[in-house]
Amino acid sequence: MNISEKIYPPAKGDIRLIRIENESGAYVVLSSLGAGIVEVGVPDREGRIGNVALRYANPADYLYDGPNMGKTCGRYANRIAEGRLHIAGKDYRLGLNLPPHHLHGGKDGFANKNWEAEILESGVRFSCLSPDGEEHYPGTLKATVTYRWSETNRLTIDFHAETDRETVVNLTNHTYWNLRGADSGEALTHELRMKASRWLPTGPTQIPTGELAPVAGTPMDFLEWKALGKEFGADYEPFRIGKYYDHCWAIDGFAAGVMVEDAVELRDPASGRTLRISTDQPGIQVYTGNWLAGSASNMSGRGYEDYEGVAIEMQGFPDAPNQPGFPSQTLRPGENYDRKIILDFGVSPTT
Repeated sequence: MNISEKIYPPAKGDIRLIRIENESGAYVVLSSLGAGIVEVGVPDREGRIGNVALRYANPADYLYDGPNMGKTCGRYANRIAEGRLHIAGKDYRLGLNLPPHHLHGGKDGFANKNWEAEILESGVRFSCLSPDGEEHYPGTLKATVTYRWSETNRLTIDFHAETDRETVVNLTNHTYWNLRGADSGEALTHELRMKASRWLPTGPTQIPTGELAPVAGTPMDFLEWKALGKEFGADYEPFRIGKYYDHCWAIDGFAAGVMVEDAVELRDPASGRTLRISTDQPGIQVYTGNWLAGSASNMSGRGYEDYEGVAIEMQGFPDAPNQPGFPSQTLRPGENYDRKIILDFGVSPTT
């Protein structure tokens, strides 16, 4: 395993870009800004290695970017309705960075922190300290994100957090995938399959209603392989609200601390590249890059357009702190928040 590093000096201190390359030449590039994924280079069916993670050309452009490109979202990934929390008998009002709601931990959430980086034998451990009251969350939170890259093109992400006061935590990775190649254009020809027979309907501002609805007979059904763009333009209210897919599904068979193997599978018929995702998180947020237009320049010298990548965010349910029927995301002193995402990259000769 070959590990190398480059350092870039932006406003929040030096950004460390760390590249890990295995014996086959497949690689990942990780960034201390947002404890994020910058590139994942894996082979297609012809053996050609190419980057499949959307990225910006300038490492400093990741700071306060709208898409949260490749970064770790937290303290609480996804939405919290009106930024309202009730914890341990007290009410808290979080920053409203997506009015009228709180999104992905707020303006100064984990995605915009420059994390400390420790290089490991086959990976990197990023760590940060979120002080009590940051974005109005209670408790001082210590968090780590550990990435490990294998000789079989497996990327393992381990999230860990501890707190000194009762709080809520929901960490995920926000990489946008285009298995045909990061700058190759629209990703809606990719095919998706998920172990999820229920999804979370939302109101008009994308806050879950609390219901878990069956996918059967709806455009939300990905129990069998289906092109991401198959339902594009369908007369369907959730698409009018979110400009296409930007919704959460409940993983079948979820139980706390139990890994669900291959909860999500993504494949690109053109390149043959495949991605299988396993996790112990309860939810899958699929976002088809509906608002990518206007983003910073990528490696081909242009900004991304809408639908050029798909984010598959394994996470706790959105607004779970205000939804008693959802799996709890509460963390108390003396407890550990430990969650895992495993990404297995491969190739299928045919689809």
